[in-house]
Amino acid sequence: MARKGKDDYYYYCGADDDDDYYSTEEDNATESDSEYGGGGASDDDDEQAENAEVIDDEDIRASAKDRDSGYDFVTEDDVRRRQDKVTSEISEVLSVPPGFAAALLRHCRWDPELLKNEWFSDEARVRAAVGLAPAGQPGGDVPTALNAAPLACAICFDGHGPGGMRSAGCRSHFYCHECWRGYIRAAVGDGARCLLLRCPDPKCPAPVVRELVDAAAAGEDRARYETFVVRSYVEEGTSRYVRWCTGPGCTLAVRAHEGSSRLSEVTCECGHLMCFRCGSDGHRPTPCETARAWAERCAADGDTTSWVLENTKHCPKCRRAIEKNQGCNHMTCGAPCRHQFCWLCLGAWDNHDGDNFNCNRYNASREEFVGDESKERQARASMVRFLHYYERWTTHGESMERARKELAGELLEGFAAAMGVQPTDLGFLEEAYEQVIEARRVLRWTYAHIYGMDPDRDDIEFCEFLQGQAEGSLERLHKCAERERKELEDEMGHYWAASPSAYAAEKYVEFKQNLSNLNIVTKRHFAKLVEGYEPDVVS
Repeated sequence: MARKGKDDYYYYCGADDDDDYYSTEEDNATESDSEYGGGGASDDDDEQAENAEVIDDEDIRASAKDRDSGYDFVTEDDVRRRQDKVTSEISEVLSVPPGFAAALLRHCRWDPELLKNEWFSDEARVRAAVGLAPAGQPGGDVPTALNAAPLACAICFDGHGPGGMRSAGCRSHFYCHECWRGYIRAAVGDGARCLLLRCPDPKCPAPVVRELVDAAAAGEDRARYETFVVRSYVEEGTSRYVRWCTGPGCTLAVRAHEGSSRLSEVTCECGHLMCFRCGSDGHRPTPCETARAWAERCAADGDTTSWVLENTKHCPKCRRAIEKNQGCNHMTCGAPCRHQFCWLCLGAWDNHDGDNFNCNRYNASREEFVGDESKERQARASMVRFLHYYERWTTHGESMERARKELAGELLEGFAAAMGVQPTDLGFLEEAYEQVIEARRVLRWTYAHIYGMDPDRDDIEFCEFLQGQAEGSLERLHKCAERERKELEDEMGHYWAASPSAYAAEKYVEFKQNLSNLNIVTKRHFAKLVEGYEPDVVS
């Protein structure tokens, strides 16, 4: 896949001319340096941002919902009504009971036109595939029947009089109501496979359909069976424009407008972000196949690597055991050491300023994978490489969750009280945290993306360049939103009585300006990051 080079991605961070940040010609033609206030290129640039023009809040608001245009949502009841309508039409056209019509539609992936074409071209074959009796039987197709004479149940062997037993569509294998109830309960407990349930007789293919379930099953089992039937309409249907939301407890279906050229991530009304293509949690910009392979690798080795990561972190200078209790990766060891370093690579934080952020890169020796190295050494090198990417994957995920919990807490109220403003005035801070959460999510998936790349075919260096630029800007934003905010909050708390109100207002405006500018820079960086990883996707 052809990709743009570094020179095509000059970033627009508004830094001075001698800084190692770039902007495209198109960006330069439409956006001036003053618009970005010089914020976010480095720690020195943070000072420049203080003197820049304050950017209006509306200029930096770009909700995650912006990328969801082209979607709407339908309830489970809406899906059920549509399903019942299709089932009723097929039942009438084919002259079969609704339960059999639903079974036939499932066989054809709920495509009524496909079913009618197959049925009228070879009815016998379709009947046999679903388990229906051959056409022409006396009485027609019957989904369930009661015994007309005394019989013994073939499961519990108890005798029952007329009407005390029931059969599936075969009308020849009768079982008591209690055994049917237990049989259906066990099938429903096994999940959606209950829709494939057949007659208990091992040699009988007769399907167990809705009419039989309604007559024999307990109320709770009927409700669960009905849910599986409704969900199958979307999950097994032929339409690629409808998919159930995968959020916990959500019953909404996401429907993309037909003809939509961009079936990617979508945020449901319940707040869950999902990939519309594969139905898993959102993993942009990583392809579905790569995300699936990464999840499998994490499931296989995740427990081992998690233990290693949790038990091997020490200060690189004094070797004191350390614990990460905030979201950003800028760590400061306790007194008397006070060494500042990166949580991910344990390198000095001074080496992460400006354009020097490169601990996202995995520096592997080619000799690890070629030559006469033993399988044991190759396996060890493979695990070390996986550990590099897995550590960053988990760290960004933890930072994302920590930021989400902090935003859901009393963050806005606490800072508003400290600064003497209203929580409703802190939209810029809320926006910054939302950007941190979204950026952490995207960034963690870029590590899975690069891990799955082929070094002989793919431009890993370019992807790491984009990743490093975006990660550096994110760390500066998160540091400002979290650490510098807390420092300012503590300062106001300790010296509020001695500080004139004008001083507090000045510090508040200063912080707002700097954070807003850093938020813009980070947002732009991540837009370019996604564009670089997904060159064929319009962002």
